[in-house]
Amino acid sequence: MSLQMKLAAITLDCPDPPALAAFYQQATGFEPHPKSDADFAGLNGEGGLLIGFQRVDDYRAPHWPDQSVPQQLHMCFRVEEDLDEAEARLLELGAGKPDHQPHEASKARVLTDPAGHPLCIVPG
Repeated sequence: MSLQMKLAAITLDCPDPPALAAFYQQATGFEPHPKSDADFAGLNGEGGLLIGFQRVDDYRAPHWPDQSVPQQLHMCFRVEEDLDEAEARLLELGAGKPDHQPHEASKARVLTDPAGHPLCIVPG
């Protein structure tokens, strides 16, 4: 008999939980969790998924693809609009774009959130 599990939450370490939650809220449209505060902020996503952001003192951002500070987490998001439009919007919101792009530009883009976590956007 296999264990049946459903992913309920993903939590990212960061220096400023409310700021990182605001970035992802604008990017995803997820609703803020009502018990968010300065040390832990959350967003309620589809199917009951919570994306959480927890304050970590002396946080060290990953430097993708360099593993001197490992990436820690890598999320991928499907986007309905053109990848160029989605990338431009995320960059306006504060995302970064590393020079190293391992995929063809039409298949996926690697960006970093404002705390340095890598994230991919892929066509929907």
